[in-house]
Amino acid sequence: MTDRAPDGSAEPDCASRGKDASDAGGASSGVIRHHQPLQDEIVAFQRTIGFALDDFQIQAARSILAGRGVLVAAPTGAGKTLVADFAVYLTMQSPADEAIFYTTPIKALSNQKYHELQQRYGAENVGLLTGDNNVNAHAPIVVMTTEVLRNMIYERSRDLDRLAWVVMDEVHYLADRIRGPVWEEVIIQLPRHVRIVSLSATVSNAEEFGAWLQEVRGHTDVIVSEFRPVPLEQHVLVRGELEDLFQHDRPGRLNQRLHRLSGLSGPRSKRDRHSGHHRRRVDRAALVRTLERADLLPVIDFIFSRVGCDQAVRQCMVEGLSLTTKVERDEIRRVIARHCGDIPAADRAALGFKSWQGALLRGVGAHHAGMLPAFKETVEELFQRRLVRVVFATETLALGINMPARTVVIESLEKFNGVARVPITAGEYTQLTGRAGRRGIDDQGHSVVIWEPGLDLERVASLASRRTYPLRSAFRPTYNMAVNLIGEFGLERTKAILESSFAQFQADRSVVGQARRLKEERASLDGYARAAGMDDPLLRDFFALRRELVDTDREIQRLGRHDRRSGRREELIARARDLKEQLREHPTARLPGIEDHARWAERWHRLKRRCDRLQADIERQVGSIAATFERVVRVLVHFGYLTADADLTDVRVTDQAGLLDQIYGERDLLVAECLRRDVWRNLDADELAAVVTALVYEPRRDRGGEEAWLPQGDLQRAYAATVDVWREIDDQEARHDLTRFPEPNALVSIAVLRWSRGATLEHVLEEAELTAGDFVRLMKMVIDLLDQIGGAAPEGVGATARRARDLLARGIVDRSSVG
Repeated sequence: MTDRAPDGSAEPDCASRGKDASDAGGASSGVIRHHQPLQDEIVAFQRTIGFALDDFQIQAARSILAGRGVLVAAPTGAGKTLVADFAVYLTMQSPADEAIFYTTPIKALSNQKYHELQQRYGAENVGLLTGDNNVNAHAPIVVMTTEVLRNMIYERSRDLDRLAWVVMDEVHYLADRIRGPVWEEVIIQLPRHVRIVSLSATVSNAEEFGAWLQEVRGHTDVIVSEFRPVPLEQHVLVRGELEDLFQHDRPGRLNQRLHRLSGLSGPRSKRDRHSGHHRRRVDRAALVRTLERADLLPVIDFIFSRVGCDQAVRQCMVEGLSLTTKVERDEIRRVIARHCGDIPAADRAALGFKSWQGALLRGVGAHHAGMLPAFKETVEELFQRRLVRVVFATETLALGINMPARTVVIESLEKFNGVARVPITAGEYTQLTGRAGRRGIDDQGHSVVIWEPGLDLERVASLASRRTYPLRSAFRPTYNMAVNLIGEFGLERTKAILESSFAQFQADRSVVGQARRLKEERASLDGYARAAGMDDPLLRDFFALRRELVDTDREIQRLGRHDRRSGRREELIARARDLKEQLREHPTARLPGIEDHARWAERWHRLKRRCDRLQADIERQVGSIAATFERVVRVLVHFGYLTADADLTDVRVTDQAGLLDQIYGERDLLVAECLRRDVWRNLDADELAAVVTALVYEPRRDRGGEEAWLPQGDLQRAYAATVDVWREIDDQEARHDLTRFPEPNALVSIAVLRWSRGATLEHVLEEAELTAGDFVRLMKMVIDLLDQIGGAAPEGVGATARRARDLLARGIVDRSSVG
């Protein structure tokens, strides 16, 4: 518990905090001394929020007051965002004209934080920049996605001049393969005077990440807390009964009663793991009723499938599940009307509005990326207000959205990753169960794993016991990054920036142990050489002949009798005879102890090979980012965006770089080349929208073999020319061993063409075979790329791109997700 001092400040009870109070500092500048009075700013901030801060929050606040950056790593629900809120509060109290940017990895989080800050500081003081929305961009507080901030840095926005703080919420997202590199670009390139508040899930290498932040940003304190404000109880649902995962009298010890109830404790057979139809069907209505009797609602049931989430809702409706009163249903209708009242009646049937609303009125909903944004926002508000008590969700819900529940259900410990079914990681399990337990409402949170035949209970216990996972950088140089950095800073500074990445920092650290081992083994190598007498040229020659004979004999055995026609085996046999003859006649062959020397020489040879492999591995890791960057530069030189001498010591941007430096994303070079070559010059706006769709659309696995159809004429010719440009780029990327991207896919381009010409939503969704949420997200991506094209090429195609954007931004696509 935390008592109040007469002045409203916190007087933390050290005993109640236990290990957290003493260890929360991690790699920070020091542990809180509880007898130290709180600074006035912290006391005043506590009054605005109405409760006392926890120890780790106070420690972070003190670091912020001292003008230091902070990295706060703590469990989901522990209150990390209050640290960021304190930085916002300080900025608003500052007499100087300062600004704070609050960055998040996804637009949903940005929208949510935007509304929270508006309520606290007023609409006039808060802005929002997400690509979809540009609201009050010059406000003292601006919420944005990380990509927007990266673009501002490259565009040298004047708003950076007054920027004092940047909050990086969910900073562990930099491990994401696609979008993670943007986080590192921002951290490295932000002006030096800007201080960063980084908020992370509990990662096992927070100190390593903090050491990198200290290196690239200067003074940074690392504050690690394992304290979970709402304790978590772990359960397994076995044959309709809830059983504790661990024994109460022996924490961390698996409940042996589970083995007796399940009757099967070993891992599943290979057949069970790979045959989905062998898995037990979950009765969701019975599950909800069991949780309701145990007073464990509201619940989020994680199902790693959009279709599965929707099916679960339908299952509950068929079973007649109803969890709401008449008063609650009336309020649910009002919330739905506020979020969705302006959706045209003609579109509602295509969106499944009636069945969606019907489920919500009975207290049940789904939440996944295939849903319309307005539908997801409605579900979020209803769940936060406890009007909806059951949500079936995919794992995307676990990423920071404020939807805590009393209970979290995980139906399977495996998920499909796009290629195969794989086990969820300890980090994913922690992220999912982090939703369980509402601070200030629940004394405990609860997680429930559904038992199925072959469930490995020991693995469940292991996942439940491990609270951390390592943060690994996904940073890699891109074409856009290369021209922007070289154009702005020149080659040497660009290399220094790339070498400052967390990826390179981790690579350098990882080779420390390898370098130590290499040093030790090289010392052994010297000892072996002395024992073998390798300082004698005649002995070295003798050992070399013996080594060649061994290798030749192995090659003969490998070829066996299957290479007679080429004559290679016969050549090797003849060479072996010759080597044996040379060894018999060698001057050292009859020296006393020659065999002992030879054995030492063989040991030297094996160790030398091991040292060479270790050295190559070290060099590859140490120079990994630089080597990738060099390959990127060579591709850009080939296409004329850079000029360079043969050894890449003098690299400069060309006039063509002005196109590429404004195009962001995985297809940056392809888009720039199509603009440079005027591939799209004859297209009308609707046709350009269709071609650009082919650049951002990624087909589902089950549509991989389908053929795209486009009408003959300019559109078909432009698409074919775009694919030709892609082939040229793909050839160069293959030649330089760079990440390659699949051929543009026009499978849904005809549907987008029809949407831009005024087709109904129902017709377009049927034509594209997309959910409403997927269609809206695809259109947002196309619109974003059209905006980039409009900025990169102001005339001609750029003007067409702006018209195309207006054609797409209608109906549900144009609905603001801010409102």
